[in-house]
Amino acid sequence: MRTGIATVCLSGTLKEKMQACAIAGFDGIEIFEQDLVTSPHSPEEVRSMAADLGLGLDLYQPFRDFDGVTPDLLKANLRRAEAKFKLMSRLGMDTILVCSNVATATIDDDELRASQLAELAGLAGDHGVKVAYEALAWGKYVNDYEHAYRLVEMVDHPNLGTCLDSFHILSRYWDTAPIEDINAEKIFFVQVADAPKLSMDVLSWSRHYRVFPGEGQFELAKFMGHVVRAGYTGPVSLEVFNDVFRQSDTERTAVDAMRSLIWLEEQSAKWLASTSRETAAGNGSASRRRYPMELATLPKVNEPAGFNFAEVKADDTAQLEKLLGQLGFGFEGRHRTKDVQLWTMGQARVIINEQAASHSEPAIAALGFDVDSPVIASARAQQLKAPVVARKVQADEEVFQGISAPDSTEIFLCQGSPDGTAAWTHEFGEGLEHSAAQRNAVIDHVNLAQPWQHFDEAVLFYTSALALEPQPFAEVPSPSGLVRSQVMETSNGAVRLVLNLAPAQQAQETARKTYQEHIAFAVDDLVATARSARDRGLEFLQIPANYYEDLDARFDLEPGFLGTLKELNLLYDRDANGEFLHFYTATVGSVFFEMVERRGSYDGYGAPNAPVRHAVQYDSLHRV
Repeated sequence: MRTGIATVCLSGTLKEKMQACAIAGFDGIEIFEQDLVTSPHSPEEVRSMAADLGLGLDLYQPFRDFDGVTPDLLKANLRRAEAKFKLMSRLGMDTILVCSNVATATIDDDELRASQLAELAGLAGDHGVKVAYEALAWGKYVNDYEHAYRLVEMVDHPNLGTCLDSFHILSRYWDTAPIEDINAEKIFFVQVADAPKLSMDVLSWSRHYRVFPGEGQFELAKFMGHVVRAGYTGPVSLEVFNDVFRQSDTERTAVDAMRSLIWLEEQSAKWLASTSRETAAGNGSASRRRYPMELATLPKVNEPAGFNFAEVKADDTAQLEKLLGQLGFGFEGRHRTKDVQLWTMGQARVIINEQAASHSEPAIAALGFDVDSPVIASARAQQLKAPVVARKVQADEEVFQGISAPDSTEIFLCQGSPDGTAAWTHEFGEGLEHSAAQRNAVIDHVNLAQPWQHFDEAVLFYTSALALEPQPFAEVPSPSGLVRSQVMETSNGAVRLVLNLAPAQQAQETARKTYQEHIAFAVDDLVATARSARDRGLEFLQIPANYYEDLDARFDLEPGFLGTLKELNLLYDRDANGEFLHFYTATVGSVFFEMVERRGSYDGYGAPNAPVRHAVQYDSLHRV
């Protein structure tokens, strides 16, 4: 699959965008007209730069408001078009995007539109240019890709074809199956963009909320599957208008964009394979059809089986050690060659890292996941442009396959074991003797704060590299504003990762402590765990009495049980499938811990209690 990207997707100058696209590995680019107009480089210089960078110049865009106009305006439009065709010759480009008219169309007549497009195609042919006609979702008279293609067929000129744009098609909920009926030779260009499903006018939705494939909710694999079945072989190019992307680091955004196309190519291949199997089963045939566009796939990996460990890094670890001890974790000792400690409770493992900590206060630094084959999983992640994280090891020490997440959290892919143990723990020694009554626990979920400019990137990263599935996002009120919360998890809930986008006020502050992250541990008996922790002097997050009055009104709890919750600062939630009990510790640096108990088949996170936590933490922070 030939990959492309429109320069409008990125921040920076045209030169910076081109360099970033080349570094990310794109085959070609679409030049957005404004980027060229504002560039100090001549068309000839841009052409030369593209050649030096190994980039094709695939599309010049956009040419707006051409069709459905009066004769006088048509004459002016043809003059404008010829100027662009001459410019494209200097750039060495042969395809231009022409959008259906939005602003100046006054005549709703397909015969007239076809005749005017025929004049444009004839003029384009004189200059060796192909015109890709696109139906904008908000076009005045033409807003349907099938309508646009009918006009192309009416004109029947070799220099006029159509452009299929996933946003314009999927935002209007048009059926994508008829794409397969389009003559492949008349599909001159394909653009893709994802988006969250929002209830708003399509123009605003398009101009501000498009994202890269895998970061939204559109069925892009299905869209691309129909395009491939149509026989299209040209570029598949990203056209994304997004306020955040155009303020973010150019190279990093380009890499994120390339990752999205790699992921889309794999997902499209899977969609084609699955629908081919269904068709073959229905026909009693096992044959598989090959298409002109070949889609590459990645090393296949299963979703993680669970968390292997969580790591917190700090300059001064005394508070962390005290907190873990109060929760009931046992100290397993220090690593034999590294300045790290291991603390465990059952199968929940926490590493405290004292090695040249980059944070003056404790912060989550790394997560380990159990996978079937760390080497294959790492190879997949690297093909998806994930930066490699290396750790020095001595002889007979476990070699971790590491990659870096968008928020710089280090992700380690570990060899899982059927009994949930980890072979590398033998590298630690001289710990404290465990109490025979030490409780069993596992890491239930981890909550990570995401920088505003990398939130969508993080969703795609964990989806593509770790096979986690994004759940519907939620917005939780806090004293500083709404916190967007995106749950990523495995199908069986063995791995739950919560990505939180902090309110703008908090994100702009220099200290990360204003929005904390946490690790949650699941135990069998939370009440007993809380009592033991209280006896060890644990400082709980203090829950206001008003919460318990509201809890009683909502659930009519047994008075003794309600009294226990209040006594121990426990929070409670219930749904049709079960119950959820949890409590939080005070925050150390930017980290706090949560202990949870899931009863029955409760699968949530106590979402109704999140505003309480945010308010109490905010009050505690600002009291200090």
